[in-house]
Amino acid sequence: MDTDYAPPQDPLVVLHEDAEVLVVDKPSGLLSVPGKGAHLSDCLLARVQAAFPDALLVHRLDRDTSGVMIFALTPHAQRHLGLQFEKRMTRKTYVARVWGVPEEKTGTVDLPLIVDWPNRPLQKVDFEQGRPARTDWRLLKTEGGTARLRLMPLTGRSHQLRVHMREIGHPILGDPFYSEGPARDFPRLMLHSEELRFKHPQGGRSMKLRAPAPF
Repeated sequence: MDTDYAPPQDPLVVLHEDAEVLVVDKPSGLLSVPGKGAHLSDCLLARVQAAFPDALLVHRLDRDTSGVMIFALTPHAQRHLGLQFEKRMTRKTYVARVWGVPEEKTGTVDLPLIVDWPNRPLQKVDFEQGRPARTDWRLLKTEGGTARLRLMPLTGRSHQLRVHMREIGHPILGDPFYSEGPARDFPRLMLHSEELRFKHPQGGRSMKLRAPAPF
């Protein structure tokens, strides 16, 4: 897949900017940070730093996930925001389209995850050595034989939402790693970071930034 890396060339979409914080809407198909090799150097971090040279990384989104992503513009803000992510003080909300329709309207997936070493970067459920991972979900609407869900991760494991949805029998549409057959036959991963809530590093006021799902 890396050899086929052809990120979208959409202009940078800034959702919020002040002296400490920059929030942008990341497009699907663009790496958050550079990969190994010159062919994987184009990434959101590089594009942000071209426009905002002081920008510092705080967190990441998967390459194929779109949506709200925050950068710090000072070292103080980077430390402050980094601690909020580490201590789960931020609140992240995603929208996903999944294969099939859940029988319930809401639920929680509580399945520990660990990297699947022979198949990196894939993750897998491991009840003995996996790290705790929890996701709340809510059914928004049905669309044919698919469903639109709101996903609220309570932890921040790699590929958490993608594995959790697959494990309950509703893989995210267009997922090149965790879906199969017709569920995979979509133009992109149907997963979008819709909303991020955090405390502003200067003064601590509550902030809520949103970007509507493009699907």
